[in-house]
Amino acid sequence: MLFWLTALGLTLIVAAALVYTLFRARRSDPSAVYDMRIYQDQLKELDRDRARGLISDQEAEGARVEISRRLLEADKKLAQTEADTPQAPRAASAGAAGVIVLAILGISFALYASLGAPGYPDLPMQARIAASQEARATRPGQQTVEESLPPAPPAQDADPAYLQLVERLRETMTERQDDPRGFELLTRSETILGNYGAAYRAKARAIELKGEQAAASDYADLADLMVLAAGGYVSPEAELNLQRALERDPRNGTALYYSGLMMMQVGRPDLGFRIWRRQLDAGPADAPWITPIRAQIEEAAALAGEKFSLQPQSRGAPLRQRAPFADGGAAAGGEAELRGPNAEDMQAAAEMSAEDRQAMIRGMVEQLSSRLANEGGSPAEWARLIRALGVLGETDRAQAITEEARQVFASDSAALAAIEAAAGSAPQ
Repeated sequence: MLFWLTALGLTLIVAAALVYTLFRARRSDPSAVYDMRIYQDQLKELDRDRARGLISDQEAEGARVEISRRLLEADKKLAQTEADTPQAPRAASAGAAGVIVLAILGISFALYASLGAPGYPDLPMQARIAASQEARATRPGQQTVEESLPPAPPAQDADPAYLQLVERLRETMTERQDDPRGFELLTRSETILGNYGAAYRAKARAIELKGEQAAASDYADLADLMVLAAGGYVSPEAELNLQRALERDPRNGTALYYSGLMMMQVGRPDLGFRIWRRQLDAGPADAPWITPIRAQIEEAAALAGEKFSLQPQSRGAPLRQRAPFADGGAAAGGEAELRGPNAEDMQAAAEMSAEDRQAMIRGMVEQLSSRLANEGGSPAEWARLIRALGVLGETDRAQAITEEARQVFASDSAALAAIEAAAGSAPQ
């Protein structure tokens, strides 16, 4: 209410000033008005000089007669000017004044409706911080959000043989609950298929079996999968895993990115902007969280009241895959980002039959190859594909992928070095 009274008062003051100017005719002769003020001041000064005895009564009286004569002439000149100036009808002036007042009020309310927040009370900083803390403490949990989302669509273009192997792996892991490597393989397989709920549950079990050996990247990857399963929402459970990751590695990029996203979601864009600004400055330019940060940081700065202008991205930085959810999250950092078979996957599949193991690895390779061809990826992902094809004995295909990667990263010397190292280590 105080805001509206203040705004209305200021509006009326401005309108009154304009209306006064409208009714006060600008028809006076400036020189005549100036002369009259001078002569009036001279009469006052004359009285002071006479009172102090600086001039005699006879001199004062003579000067007064002359000044008064000049004052009358200036007044006569001013009256003649006003008489010669046409007067606007008072009704017209009153109508114009009403239009001015209504226009000022209308424009003021229109601007506030567009730029302000009608209906919202004044929110001082302490009140906003308190509201953010309450929102953070009372926001829904992981399961509640997952249940509110529509079912995930089935994986597109998935190899039926690969789907059968993943189903067999699921059945195997229900019996082998003490095999962390098997759960890591299941995590990767479910992630490839877009089953993020099943993927983070498998990852959580792997972390539980690792115990104190679980690394910061494990917890960051778990939080990443939980956010993906919740459609981009950072739940309290995901936040707890982000905290565990940052306790082990305060510079973990995935955990920092999602910490900033969580701050944005609970109404603290100032803290979210600071986190993302530090990450953007620290780089590297091809980190998986840089692209989503660049997509959101200007909006975060505006909400935080910060002046920030995004600088053009270096041409040498390769484009990264976009995350599969609308809120702009990063792809999983570290190993979770490289969705292709690694040494750990192969070791985890060692107890499978030779035929099943080969089919599982080949399925992962084909998924990675298809994604890189359609969406692109990081130099490490291209290098992994080259090595995997070499292990499978597909040397011609590995060479073709190497040539393609050289063209994709032609302007990035660091990426080319990784590609060449992979090509050199692949069996010939």
